[in-house]
Amino acid sequence: MPRPVPSGAVLSRSFFERPAVDVAPELLGLWLWHGATAARIVEVEAYEPDDPASHSFIGLRPRTRSMFGPPGHLYVYRSYGVHWCANVVCDASGVGAAVLLRAGEPKAGEAVMAQRRSPSSAPRQLCSGPGKLCSALAIEAAQDGADLCHDGAPLRLAVPVGVEPGHGHGGWVPASAEVVRTTRIGISKAVDRPWRWLVTTSPHVSRGVARG
Repeated sequence: MPRPVPSGAVLSRSFFERPAVDVAPELLGLWLWHGATAARIVEVEAYEPDDPASHSFIGLRPRTRSMFGPPGHLYVYRSYGVHWCANVVCDASGVGAAVLLRAGEPKAGEAVMAQRRSPSSAPRQLCSGPGKLCSALAIEAAQDGADLCHDGAPLRLAVPVGVEPGHGHGGWVPASAEVVRTTRIGISKAVDRPWRWLVTTSPHVSRGVARG
């Protein structure tokens, strides 16, 4: 269950010091701030150390050092040499577990996000994918290893203002929102693990859920 965190505050490190599959759904609805820009997280994926799809599966490497670091920090990597992707490090130091932030809803600095992405980008497309989210929030190699647990830091994860913890999925999503758990996307290994969570009622997710 979510911790009793005051509205607008960042989360304590102990919040992240749990398995990624436990932390992941509770990140939905939190605001990811970078400077004056912010996006509300609407889609996430968990990656554990025994997961063949995880960067940590083959052990510690120079580029994955942050993923094995203290919980509550950011692990940033470049996907296919093109897009930056941001992950929240979970569990104890040395474990190699993280949650990929797959998509967000623009909440602050939307005009700045549009300039970074494309002035013609529709609001729903600004952060609708892990690469888009990082581009809109100007997250790249320099932010690898950043600590997300400090109030007032340029880069931080915070409880949305005006939301009382304990309502809706994870505590930060309105009870009226529909949260669904599915298998992960965009990977070729361990594709059967249901470690993706998304707010299906949000138009900002990277990919919705097929309806029968």
